Amino acid sequence: MKSLRITKIFALLVVLLVSSCGKDSPTPGPDPEPNPNPNPPTNTELKFPRKEMRAAWIATVWSIDWPKSTDMATQKQQYIDILDRLKELKFNTVFFQVKGLGDAFYNSPYEPWSAAITGTRGKDPGYDVLKFLIDEAHARDIEFHAWMNPYRISSAPPYPDLHPSIDPSWVKDYPGNIRMYNPALPEVRQRLNDIVKDLITKYDVDGIHFDDYFYPSVPSGVTHDDDAEFSQYGSGYTSKAAFRRGNVDKAIEGVYNTIKSTKPQVVFSVSPAANKDNNYNSLYADVAKWTQEGWVDILIPQLYQEIGNSFNPFEGNLSIWSQFRGKSKLVIGIGFYKFGDPTYPAFQNTQELVNQFDLVRKNNYTVGTSIYNTSSILANKIGITDKLADLYKANVLMPFAGREVAAAPTTPTNLALNGNELSWSGGGSNVRYAVYYFSSLTAEGELIEVTRSTKATVTKAGYYCVSAVNVDNVESKATNSIEKK
Repeated sequence: MKSLRITKIFALLVVLLVSSCGKDSPTPGPDPEPNPNPNPPTNTELKFPRKEMRAAWIATVWSIDWPKSTDMATQKQQYIDILDRLKELKFNTVFFQVKGLGDAFYNSPYEPWSAAITGTRGKDPGYDVLKFLIDEAHARDIEFHAWMNPYRISSAPPYPDLHPSIDPSWVKDYPGNIRMYNPALPEVRQRLNDIVKDLITKYDVDGIHFDDYFYPSVPSGVTHDDDAEFSQYGSGYTSKAAFRRGNVDKAIEGVYNTIKSTKPQVVFSVSPAANKDNNYNSLYADVAKWTQEGWVDILIPQLYQEIGNSFNPFEGNLSIWSQFRGKSKLVIGIGFYKFGDPTYPAFQNTQELVNQFDLVRKNNYTVGTSIYNTSSILANKIGITDKLADLYKANVLMPFAGREVAAAPTTPTNLALNGNELSWSGGGSNVRYAVYYFSSLTAEGELIEVTRSTKATVTKAGYYCVSAVNVDNVESKATNSIEKK
């Protein structure tokens, strides 16, 4: 479940002006030139539309979004219904929670089957759940990113029995009723790497995604009780806070390197809590360091507050994360679940969503949005999903965000127009084709179709061109334009 942690109260002026959360946080270098369309199809006389990741989180802890039944056939249909709706709304990505409570939605040698599937933790559901989930997403050209909580085992007692492969000494019960893998232990970091390697080796996931749970926030006056760990492993650190941040740094860097060495086409993303300082000081997550070092491919801060919030404003956090995005692509998490919920007065009209999207799309460094959560998309309270459909009405391509592994696509050739039939050839193997329309040579273009065919039906007068896109989301240069009278 996406965290709704209570962050420190601070003045709006501080949010907008303070750009560093501590002396151990890296100082940002010179700001590179903005690139609103990564990997644009170069064609100097034409203005191509911006690319976007359009993602939705599917939460499985406590069956928040899925599954709502322990019956296999019902589960499958519910998931298909979710994907069909997302496809209809032109989403191109899901972040599906496969490891939320020290468990798994697949047959794992490291963690038991999730209780959400059958009602019983550790019980085999009788089908390959994760393969089904991935295959259905890919059948709709929707990317599937496996969302993991790296440390949490249980959020409340009575705590479940540990998997037989878990050494009890690796587990820590923290104040506030949470049982976790101990972030300070090298064995825990190795286990996390092993879990990630096992999953990406066995399954065709497009990405690995971590949420915002690292070290837990503890109440004032309560300690992390990590004197022994600091004594054993902390000799290179000046404080316990730096030691804790170092432990999480090693986990993030390790997972990134595991992905890169095992299946480099897999993208690694992290969705920190909205407030950068709270991540750094309370969760010991030095997110700015991770992005600066290039350990995170996509940064998805959870900006779940409204514009103008007195303590944690959407626009202030957007500005801060834009500055500290480092080498990561920046996607903005939207608190969609708040719309129409009477406990959130600022989210009782659809204009708030429009305004948030406007800020995101005017930002030169963002490449998309991610919606939490899927149940709220289906519920459509106050017509908020209808408004989202309008905001997502234009077709888009997914931006490139990881490592180039597949053969680079080549510019299609032999573009021709015969009546209403546009045709072309080339582009490479295992590619899709993006068909663009321009009402004039000076107007911004539209992506009218993405197809695996080498033909498209076009009807409007204007200009057309085509590019090729490979499985890594790398796009070729576009063809020269051809005019339809």
